[in-house]
Amino acid sequence: MAAIGVNTWVWDSPSTDASLARLVPRIAGWGFDTVELPVEHPGDWTPDRTAELLKDHGLDASVVLVMPPGRELVAAPPETIRATQDYLRHCVDVAVAVGSPTICGPAYASVGRTWKLDPDERRSVLAELRENLRPVLAYAGEHGVRVGVEPLNRYETSLINTVEQALDALPDECGLALDTYHLNIEERSPAQAIRDAGSRIALLQVCGTDRGAPGTDHFDWPGFAAAVEDAGYTGPWVIESFTPDNTTIATAASVWRPLAADQDTLATDGLAFLRTL
Repeated sequence: MAAIGVNTWVWDSPSTDASLARLVPRIAGWGFDTVELPVEHPGDWTPDRTAELLKDHGLDASVVLVMPPGRELVAAPPETIRATQDYLRHCVDVAVAVGSPTICGPAYASVGRTWKLDPDERRSVLAELRENLRPVLAYAGEHGVRVGVEPLNRYETSLINTVEQALDALPDECGLALDTYHLNIEERSPAQAIRDAGSRIALLQVCGTDRGAPGTDHFDWPGFAAAVEDAGYTGPWVIESFTPDNTTIATAASVWRPLAADQDTLATDGLAFLRTL
């Protein structure tokens, strides 16, 4: 049976030592296997303390990187590129500390940054991305951590929207983080996109088509699960959704209304449904 995880963004942002101390026991009690930990700002939470907390409750970790305005690996000043690379290396260090095998997220440009790219500019920007990712990939590889780059939907980026684009753009040693929310918008067949990604999948994030609980929507979950099996992915399925009660995260994720009766219900209903797959 696949491990099932949940992102702390379901409840709050940013995570802190205090919020994790409150959430982790509840997440374990509900029967989750993994906690997905966003690194919004270095120092928001203490990796060593969190590692002990997870160990005490029998939970694994999954680290996700966060790309707000000002974090860029392309089409930005050199000092911005260097600072973003330093941040990504910090995420690797955090992953090592908490035992996460991956760091995942849109490691190319800030979420919401879109601009029209002609074919020549796209080739140039993607070449720059590969060049600027390489030292991060090398550092991660030295520390036994896999980087998973996440395609986002067209409203959140104009750079990498589909699995095909990601496979064409990224070095072979770079994994992919695939989220059903974005797959449902951008892929003609999410299941085929999963099969095409195959062994490159580093992390699978799931939610309903409205960003609510998986299973409460129109998505072809049985067909998707079959594709995941065909792809040979054995990592966790992590529920990534967001609370509408935090202005910053609600605005960033465009969550303007409750997606469930409450956030606990979103998580536990999603977990119960995913177990049926």
